[in-house]
Amino acid sequence: MLKALKKLFGKEDAAAQAAAVPAPVVTPPPAAGGQAPSIAQPIEAPAVDAQPTSSMALPTKAEPISRHDATPNSKPRRERKPKPQASLWKPEDFVVEAQEGKTRFHDFKLSNELMHAIHDLGFPYCTPIQAQVLGYTLRGQDAIGRAQTGTGKTAAFLISIIAQLQQTPPPKERYMGEPRALIIAPTRELVVQIAKDAAALTKYSGLNVMTFVGGMDFDKQLKSLEARHCDILVATPGRLLDFQQRGEVHLDMVEVMVLDEADRMLDMGFIPQVRQIIRQTPPKPERQTLLFSATFTDDVMNLAKQWTTDPAIVEIEPENVASETVEQHVYAVAGSDKYKLLYNLVTQNNWQRVMVFANRKDEVRRIEERLVRDGINAAQLSGDVPQHKRIRTLENFREGRVTVLVATDVAGRGIHIDGISHVINFTLPEDPDDYVHRIGRTGRAGSNGVSISFAGEDDSYQLPGIEQLLGRKISCEMPPEALLKPVPRKGQ
Repeated sequence: MLKALKKLFGKEDAAAQAAAVPAPVVTPPPAAGGQAPSIAQPIEAPAVDAQPTSSMALPTKAEPISRHDATPNSKPRRERKPKPQASLWKPEDFVVEAQEGKTRFHDFKLSNELMHAIHDLGFPYCTPIQAQVLGYTLRGQDAIGRAQTGTGKTAAFLISIIAQLQQTPPPKERYMGEPRALIIAPTRELVVQIAKDAAALTKYSGLNVMTFVGGMDFDKQLKSLEARHCDILVATPGRLLDFQQRGEVHLDMVEVMVLDEADRMLDMGFIPQVRQIIRQTPPKPERQTLLFSATFTDDVMNLAKQWTTDPAIVEIEPENVASETVEQHVYAVAGSDKYKLLYNLVTQNNWQRVMVFANRKDEVRRIEERLVRDGINAAQLSGDVPQHKRIRTLENFREGRVTVLVATDVAGRGIHIDGISHVINFTLPEDPDDYVHRIGRTGRAGSNGVSISFAGEDDSYQLPGIEQLLGRKISCEMPPEALLKPVPRKGQ
């Protein structure tokens, strides 16, 4: 929720592929801090409504009808699905040599349909979080995972979900609004990104992915729910509760539940809503629960204890908290000079894809308005921007039609856009973890990136906490005089 999610299997006949997925044969997961594979970030995916093209369809499902539309004598009808197109792909097309210290997707007995999707995305080796999590979850065990952004955790839980849903055929009689897997995430952008990743990985499996987010047309989302079965539902807590309270969604069939960015949900005050949602799902011994968090605070671990059963705990400790591919700078600058510094950095260097972070929505709005007024193609991303406009803004930034994207930390997690050359912290974040998430928007996929932070009289006191998290000092520089030139007035 990128054009490709960056984030397998012996020859079988068609009958075996339609059968249950066998228990995985797992190579020993790499130790925390071990050698990471060459690619370690989420995969960008096609639109959520991508249609399967595999000739290997899942068992026939009942056509969805609403529970409250059903009469005592009514039964769901059989769903009529278009015949999938024949696929020329075969497992022999995906040859990956075994390498010491790396785990291949071949090492888990995944279905041909899932392997085909992974092959399309170009990921032969698991990232450390994927290797360790899948080693447990493919056996049905609950898991708690901690890893920094960009390590591939989204693909880890999606692959596990898809394998589980393929292993267990759906009931013959299903009503609409009964998802089999539920993923809860704190922000709309993250939900959309996860759904895109899920669409890429379910491309050949025939599974349906749906999203519920606030700020989007409720009736449009409802029509999507009424049109087909919901296999994997990705939602923000508030909008999911809206659907539940209207009786449109029923969670009693949930087989797998994922709570992503649990620490963020705590910070944003969503836990009471999440509790309401979880109470509607089957008891925890009857569902698989996966919880992921960037940090393992006492509060997060207490929640995990309440919602999981004997979970495996997977922690991936990076050698460096911040990526080595990101060059970090801090400019000591008066608050009144910050905008001049930003304007001159962008215009004098002719940067084409820059993210600027500020702490408050009103700051974001003012910065974007001034940039636009001064002739820079800028757009803003914050909680005040309607969801449909936020999605359009992200696509325009992704496609290069927007040069500078000004955002609050709502964009700091879960958004993966290739080619961001620079991240600028117009104001230093209050939470040091947000600094790492912000600068992680650049220097992705092995490319180099640059982060520049403006330390003014109002926020320089945040530096010691950031340096403590990074485990090193960041040298503070005075900006060159040329970068503090007055912004030319329009027409000069």
